[in-house]
Amino acid sequence: NDLVRGVNGDLTVARAAIRPIFTRLGALAKDPTDSGASLPDSQREFRGLLERRKLLAAILVLSLAGCTALTTQVLVNESGRPRPAGTVHCSGSEWTDNSLIAVVPIPIIGLAMPTQELNEIKSDDVLSACGPSDRLTNRHVEVNRAMCIPTVLTRVISLGVWQWCPADVSWDADVIPPATRAGAGGAPAGAPIDEAPHPYGSSLR
Repeated sequence: NDLVRGVNGDLTVARAAIRPIFTRLGALAKDPTDSGASLPDSQREFRGLLERRKLLAAILVLSLAGCTALTTQVLVNESGRPRPAGTVHCSGSEWTDNSLIAVVPIPIIGLAMPTQELNEIKSDDVLSACGPSDRLTNRHVEVNRAMCIPTVLTRVISLGVWQWCPADVSWDADVIPPATRAGAGGAPAGAPIDEAPHPYGSSLR
């Protein structure tokens, strides 16, 4: 949507602005007078660049958090499929750790880097709470990362290396009874089939 595109645009601008600052800071730290400026002038430039870097880093961190948290990610969405007789509905939700780490996990530098998930949330893993995948239909898995907004402070504290991101994962699916699956070429109708497992927080109805 427009909000996400706006955040992505801000993120691109902030990254482009912060890279030359890091480059210049590194050069000044190595040789303060390399450009022919006096030492006091180089010190003033260094302090000014540090202040600009802090501001841009804050914008960048907030943009990264917003990019993750402003949208609700739908991992799978099947709807409108017929429900055979005897089908039961399985649903639930739980909080899971969806923390992020910088692609280049180096303090300060990590602030300008994109992130990747430490614990990727996969729809098949989530829906295993309802039973075997070949007995599920009308599947829906959704990840809400709204709580990653306040936890952006962990990104600041870690100097851009890591961010804690608690995600609310919800799921829905219709569980097809064994007899129906057998009629479609699955296991024999008389074969024992375990009931679909469901963890705390899920329900069958």
